[in-house]
Amino acid sequence: MRKSKKVIAFGMTMALALGCLVGCGNSGGSPSSSSNTGNSSSGGSSAGSSSSDSNSQPESNTADATSLEMWTFVGLHGDFYKNMAVKWNEANPDKKVEINVNVMPYDDMHNKLQIALNSNEGTPDFVDIEQGKFSNFTQGQPALMDLSSAIADYKDDIVQSRLDLYSKDGKVYGLPTHVGATVAFYNTELLEAADVDYTKIKTWDDFKAAGSKYYEATGKYLGTADTSALWTTNLLMAELGSDYVDGDKLQVNSDAMVKAMTLLKDLQDANAIQTVPGGNPDKEEAYGAFNNGDYACAIMPMWQMSRYTSYMPDLAGKVAIAPAPVVDGTKAKSVGGGGTGTSVVAGKEHSDLAAEFLSYAKLSYEGNVEIWDALGFDPCNMSVWEEKEVTHNEDNQFVKYFINNPFDVLNEIKDGIAGLNSHASSLYPYINNEFTTVTLNDIFENGADVKEALDQAQADLENEVGQ
Repeated sequence: MRKSKKVIAFGMTMALALGCLVGCGNSGGSPSSSSNTGNSSSGGSSAGSSSSDSNSQPESNTADATSLEMWTFVGLHGDFYKNMAVKWNEANPDKKVEINVNVMPYDDMHNKLQIALNSNEGTPDFVDIEQGKFSNFTQGQPALMDLSSAIADYKDDIVQSRLDLYSKDGKVYGLPTHVGATVAFYNTELLEAADVDYTKIKTWDDFKAAGSKYYEATGKYLGTADTSALWTTNLLMAELGSDYVDGDKLQVNSDAMVKAMTLLKDLQDANAIQTVPGGNPDKEEAYGAFNNGDYACAIMPMWQMSRYTSYMPDLAGKVAIAPAPVVDGTKAKSVGGGGTGTSVVAGKEHSDLAAEFLSYAKLSYEGNVEIWDALGFDPCNMSVWEEKEVTHNEDNQFVKYFINNPFDVLNEIKDGIAGLNSHASSLYPYINNEFTTVTLNDIFENGADVKEALDQAQADLENEVGQ
């Protein structure tokens, strides 16, 4: 039951995991709530908005168009699909679409979708489903359409494990939004003042030494000991070739997990990291702490870029992106964090057209350029990563903000971006909830023994899920 299972796949066809869009998580919460399962989003848009169609979108030339209803919990996603409809209609005048977007609060939308699918009434044509919720919609015989044939033209260019994240029994039921590669964001102005060179930080030992030096010079912390999210723990699980589960069995007190949490606790004891307001870097309270210079590094998925541009504008020109620290001997250089799978409801009048449009919007070169330009996500179609006219566009807000180019880092680590199988498991919401409400706080706030805290988490989770 504690046997580690390697889950890392490398190269152009690998990687990443876990949920997508707005405000990367409301800390804590039950497995059915919007906990830190990875809600990543662009630009700090309001996931809880209940507004519908935007009147500010370009005309999509929708005369004789087929109307498709789309549900999402992120307003910017609705705008994205409207923009992609314009491009689609120009290229496909014989099968135009008009996208009618319904934006709902996170939990409301997922709950309403479950009821609609169960009753087969009032369902949308296609819908965003956050990764942490996705397994709820693939139990038994899914009411979602198998998109395997619809994606055939794009599959060779897409990071395969992002498709795997929304697949079951060899069938693809959702299309990904981004890679979400985990990287390190360093405030170079703060580090230079303390004579710390972030480019020399390659391993966790390097990070520990740099963090201790930084604390001695400033009395402040290099990084964060997260208590309301598992972003760094996910990274260490990938680097150690392990996971939170072995098949359908929990293993949150495995030797690898003990090693990972001990490493983080040692960093805290060395004053290299410390707990952060809000519990992780993607919280409003944390944005203020980073703005104040209380922390000089955030280890987060790539979509954290939008948090810097939206909530920390005064740090523009001061923040560099770099590969995250690694353990000695690992092949993994990163792990995917965050994700939303967009699905088509099966058996509706226009399901085939919705699937064709969706695969174009989410997987095509044109769609992935829009995903980068409009949403600031690292696109799943890796052919975009090599297009410098796109990735190094000086007018792009993210290119302008950061000291170095985000895609230079992505291309450096692309052969080592890993994924965790547990992120597609129905057990993961329970694991996430236990760790972000109890276990991490016990270790980093209350000083609990790592092994004892993990054994308790294992016992509590086994009791909760009936193992």
